[in-house]
Amino acid sequence: MCSRYSLTSPPEAVRAYFGYPDTPNFPARYNVAPTQAIAVVARDKEGTRRFRLMRWGLLPAFVKDPKEFPTLINARSEEALVKPSFRNAMRYRRCLIPADGFYEWTGPKGKRRPFLLRPRQAKLIAFAGLYERWRDLEGAEIDTVVILTCPANRTIASLHDRMPVVLAPEDFEAWLDVKATPAEAAMRLLLPAPDDLFGAIEMDPKINDSKREEPGIQEPLEPSLL
Repeated sequence: MCSRYSLTSPPEAVRAYFGYPDTPNFPARYNVAPTQAIAVVARDKEGTRRFRLMRWGLLPAFVKDPKEFPTLINARSEEALVKPSFRNAMRYRRCLIPADGFYEWTGPKGKRRPFLLRPRQAKLIAFAGLYERWRDLEGAEIDTVVILTCPANRTIASLHDRMPVVLAPEDFEAWLDVKATPAEAAMRLLLPAPDDLFGAIEMDPKINDSKREEPGIQEPLEPSLL
């Protein structure tokens, strides 16, 4: 599961890590939430990686009224080639979603504790994503995206049984190149991250408010990585 994440790295660092030529200037995002516009890296028709903004919440092409369709923020990687909502995107529209951490909650309803999962050695990460271009009846277009999830590794399993798929830099091109890497081969990249990649930091409950994204919102309840 991934319902909130962060991207606080400078634009220059994101550009270098993902290898796109565009030079967007964007602010640090401490508490990215569904339905917001998020940073996405996808190939253009010439095969060049491009920085793009897309709505987090996939709308498949067959949707007539988005108000009557659930917000698809995550897709189970095991079902990406069989579910009607995702199978075309898995074959033809794969992307990377830059991040440097994500949030997970644990505990009973009403007393859920938020945790920030971020690399123990601070660095950028790339979530595996799928995207679609949705058109309304008037012809207006919107690009929408979903984050793929997989079974949790041992670090995440104590908080949740799922986690976002994190792709290594050496797999970026295979994931993005839908012509050279058929969907069946790309499915083999959708694995849990190494157990030692992430540390978990319990957050102050103020992070629960998806409308708050000010600097300092990532205040830990405890100072050390678990």
